[in-house]
Amino acid sequence: MIRAFIFVFAALLSGVVVAPASAQPVAAPDPGKLKLASANAIIIDAAAGTPVYAKAANEVTPIASLTKLMTAMVTLDAGLPMDEPVAVDIGDLDYIKGTRSRLGMGVELSRGEMLRLALMASENRASSSLARHYPGGQAAFVAAMNRKAAALGMTRTHFSDATGLSAENVSTANDLARMVAAASQYPLIREYSTTASYYVEVQPSGRILGFNNSNALVRDERAGWDIVLSKTGYIREAGKCLVMLANIGSRPFVIVLLDSLGQYTRLGDAQRVRHWLETGEGLPLPGPKASTRIASGKAAPSAKKATASPRTRVVGSMPLRATSGTPLRVR
Repeated sequence: MIRAFIFVFAALLSGVVVAPASAQPVAAPDPGKLKLASANAIIIDAAAGTPVYAKAANEVTPIASLTKLMTAMVTLDAGLPMDEPVAVDIGDLDYIKGTRSRLGMGVELSRGEMLRLALMASENRASSSLARHYPGGQAAFVAAMNRKAAALGMTRTHFSDATGLSAENVSTANDLARMVAAASQYPLIREYSTTASYYVEVQPSGRILGFNNSNALVRDERAGWDIVLSKTGYIREAGKCLVMLANIGSRPFVIVLLDSLGQYTRLGDAQRVRHWLETGEGLPLPGPKASTRIASGKAAPSAKKATASPRTRVVGSMPLRATSGTPLRVR
């Protein structure tokens, strides 16, 4: 299945859709029945290379940590050793948004582990360190990102940093579908972006840190999703964003959701897309208070409750405890 839609994606990137007979378009549901809270969206039948739904898909908007898919491609294109140690330095601190990270100053991990954390957990310092350890440094890395975007035909896209913290990182839903298409051709990006949980031993302290995927649909097996590639994003200017390559009804689809209202609305929109593709029917949009509930309908904890006491979570096969001072952030 992966090989089939990568073939079609390669054709998409060249501007020509060439699909085998078995991948011809199927009858798409009525787009008028799909209601999304996301301001910008596109859904593409990846087997046929054809869009089945679009909403303001050519509107330029900040993309937040969706940026990290391009960061990963540029890192892998460079052919640098994935086992080479990469350290967090002062140049990796966030002076744009002031976000925190559990990767403290001087922490050292392999380039491969930094890449995994950047993709699955949207770790900003990991992303920054990848750019800083690129030949020529961060400026050369960002230039390579923009060259890659141009080569992919992402004509309305611009990158200013490797993390997505800058609101100057902008794109469109259409362009991001191209980025997902390109990123899906990298096995490590598919693997790392869909890692549900992972723990690392940071050097030089030897401390064990656990990380969870920023996409709850990847983390929760009960949700029943077959996700091949995933990336979330959030800054205030971009709203909640989500891109996925997922098999729905035994058929691969690219889903791009940008500027979703509410903390969990991007997940609700993803569920609405899935239901529409599976049944041809739409689900209602959430009411004014629905943004406080996750897509499954369970109430989300309040901010006070979420940080009032330590939490234990299982990472891999090891239970790890996160203190209230280091909350997990969805990006």
